[in-house]
Amino acid sequence: MIRRLLAALALLLAPVASPAQSVSDQPHTRVELIAASTRPAAGQTLDIGIELTPRAGWHTYWKNPGDAGAPTRVAWDLPAGTAAPADLNYPVPGTLVVSGLMNHVYEKANVLTTRIAVPAGLAAGTAYPVKVQVDWLVCSHEQCVPESATLSLPLVIGDGAADAAMGPRLVAAAAALPKPLAAAAAWAKQGNRFVLAVPLAGLDKVKSAWFFPEGDLVITHVTPQKVTIAGDALRIETDAATPGPEGDVAGVLRVDMAGEAPMGFAITARPGSVPAAGSPLGAADDDAGGGGGDPGLALVLLGAVLGGLILNVMPCVFPILSLKALALARGNVDAAKARGEALAYTAGVVLVVTALGGVVLALRAAGSQVGWAFQLQDPRVIAFLLLLVTGIALNLAGLFEITLSTGNLGQDKAREGGLSGSFFTGALAAFVATPCTGPFMAGALGAALVLPTIQALSVFAGLGFGLALPFLLIGFVPALRKRLPKPGAWMVRLRAILSVPMFLTALALAWVLGQQVGVNGMAIGLAATLVFGLLLWWLGARQHGGKGLAIPGVLTLATLVAAVLLVPTSAPAGAGSATTAASELNAVKFTPAALAELRGANKPVFLYMTADWCLTCKVNEKGAMADARVAEAFKAKGITVMEGDWTRSDPAISAWLAEHKRAGVPVYVYYDANGGETELPQILTADMLTSLKA
Repeated sequence: MIRRLLAALALLLAPVASPAQSVSDQPHTRVELIAASTRPAAGQTLDIGIELTPRAGWHTYWKNPGDAGAPTRVAWDLPAGTAAPADLNYPVPGTLVVSGLMNHVYEKANVLTTRIAVPAGLAAGTAYPVKVQVDWLVCSHEQCVPESATLSLPLVIGDGAADAAMGPRLVAAAAALPKPLAAAAAWAKQGNRFVLAVPLAGLDKVKSAWFFPEGDLVITHVTPQKVTIAGDALRIETDAATPGPEGDVAGVLRVDMAGEAPMGFAITARPGSVPAAGSPLGAADDDAGGGGGDPGLALVLLGAVLGGLILNVMPCVFPILSLKALALARGNVDAAKARGEALAYTAGVVLVVTALGGVVLALRAAGSQVGWAFQLQDPRVIAFLLLLVTGIALNLAGLFEITLSTGNLGQDKAREGGLSGSFFTGALAAFVATPCTGPFMAGALGAALVLPTIQALSVFAGLGFGLALPFLLIGFVPALRKRLPKPGAWMVRLRAILSVPMFLTALALAWVLGQQVGVNGMAIGLAATLVFGLLLWWLGARQHGGKGLAIPGVLTLATLVAAVLLVPTSAPAGAGSATTAASELNAVKFTPAALAELRGANKPVFLYMTADWCLTCKVNEKGAMADARVAEAFKAKGITVMEGDWTRSDPAISAWLAEHKRAGVPVYVYYDANGGETELPQILTADMLTSLKA
């Protein structure tokens, strides 16, 4: 996870500490070692603290930093006979969302405390120096910097009297720590939701609350926490992490009460029954949403709409859009009819895209690590798309016409003004668009997977709306329809021309099928395509002769079903091959262990996640990544290239994508030798890759 990487960065890149002293002023943080007494008594305990004060605009981290960051690390150097103290106690943190990542932070001075047991038998006046090495990560909204200091206090054994200056500061620090909560808390997992119930007094005064889990894989940190009052308990509901918690769940509950300072409670919840949602808190979601001024859902929706809009220029979508637009150009289409067809087309697109998104969310809620275009990892879906795209291409080429009796791909009914035809065409466009995931969709779809269900579905609907937007505008804006070319013989030629990208798409799908299930599987798909094409030719010939179409129509449908059922679902040994880029760059196969080993050895790594059905992936691999300059630069800088192939489902890659909040591929990440992590754009250039610094 990001925070582990940053923790390693902090340890590896921390500057050499200055000579020991109790206070150290670093560029972005002031750090000080304080003790309750400068004259601790032998045989007694001594409260001690480390105060971190970040500069304005910077922050340090809680022990579970959230989606990013790293906790503070200490190494004590104590006099002989003194046992190592317990782990640091952290005050109640705050929330901060930066770039869609939830951080558990301190933006003001905070004191981390512990307690030292002074050995008995030490004579008064004995020097008792306390020394500690402190390493921490301090971040702004734009960058993170590891800092380090060696601090010491020259204590002397005495009567244990409280120090006038430092003693009150430690008393205040103790008051800022979360208080143990005696009441028994309970948690339960309901579907993909984590529900926590905490009995609490004074519920009528609670304005907001937020739960900070101590461990990983408990909740999705950035998801808003829904807080309600259920009887005598505070009920908190949010998205569970995958696979979710087991056993007791420890953490801190921050509660803001009317007329009182925020307080924190240290809780340990046991698995058990939790009450149903009760009365909501008026300000709970506003405060708990993470603060930080993150633009949130509006920008995510905008990204989804733009991504959908871009999909219209992809080779598997543009011919369908063109035919729909030209259907309105055939002449004298009244405004009401044009608007109706535009709305029907939009409904088909939005419904299919939202349904696919809903299936993704449902599968993830059930524990499956799937992402957008997950269906393309199944060879049977690829086989279905192969035949479907071939059928569209042959229709565009004029081999047959689509009528009500032969089934409907949308074009013919659209020409007739049928709303059902427009709806089906939109659905078709949405389904065939999934292999062409555009480069501007990743952020929006990745965000959708960590949003609440309703908001996530709205993102998928926004993607569909963007895909349907050009035809929607043509239908509703008469000036655009008037700019369409007048009908003529050229439309027949254009249809034939538009069949070419569809044939090329079919060829690409056949290649993907071979990559997934080997040559034999591809042969079955091509044989089915040949039979399918011959049946469509027969159907077209009977169309032109005015004969019945029932028999060829049934046989065509049967071929489609048989092809899907006959295609193997597992690949033989050795099926598929390394990409050209992988071969030229001597890429190694991605595994979490291999990546961890390379990073542990401080070796730079260029990791790319790809799939054979991903158009953007193939463009980058045949273009920028295949450039000879890139291979030379990577070799000179000692950069290891690592490939994650997601053509078929891979749990390790799925988990990595989920961890990085990505819905699918491509994803390109560069890990430098110093522990840094940089995610590259989805459209690569050779100059971008050659400029990477080791």
